[in-house]
Amino acid sequence: MKLLIPLSENGYLPDMYGKYAPRGACIGGNPVVSFPFTIENAPDGVRSYALVMIDYDSTPVCGFPWIHWIMCDLPGDSRGLPENASALCAYGIVQGRNSGASRFVGERDPRVFCRYCGPMPPDRDHEYTVTLYALDTPSLGLKEGFFLSDLLHAMKGHILSSDTVGVMSRR
Repeated sequence: MKLLIPLSENGYLPDMYGKYAPRGACIGGNPVVSFPFTIENAPDGVRSYALVMIDYDSTPVCGFPWIHWIMCDLPGDSRGLPENASALCAYGIVQGRNSGASRFVGERDPRVFCRYCGPMPPDRDHEYTVTLYALDTPSLGLKEGFFLSDLLHAMKGHILSSDTVGVMSRR
């Protein structure tokens, strides 16, 4: 299986999906337009997909890896998602809480903390780890607002394949 994310030069996520997004693509200063992606060579038997986007480079800044997007239940016959699918809650995806929901951050708008919230590295360019999982079940049974730990537990024994892409975002 292959996860394809349209990137600009040198593997950078286009500005539209991060810190330099135009005002109309932000809520409360947070970039909320999710990037499109394509899935190629899906494994036989895939019934759904889950996706996780984490910034491990954030650890020296805030003390923990920053979760930017978690979602599941993308139907197995899908070949990806278009731009802004997160904000539109499109294609049957169920989305979990990103790090904005942390009590240390305190974001109160679910359109920000329970959807895609793009990169905004404060100290230097960061690399973001985006992992797509092909699953053998049509639904993980998670409800909107789940946590990453809920997703990881629910996926146990259901992962057919995965692909990870590193994407960069500029400071």
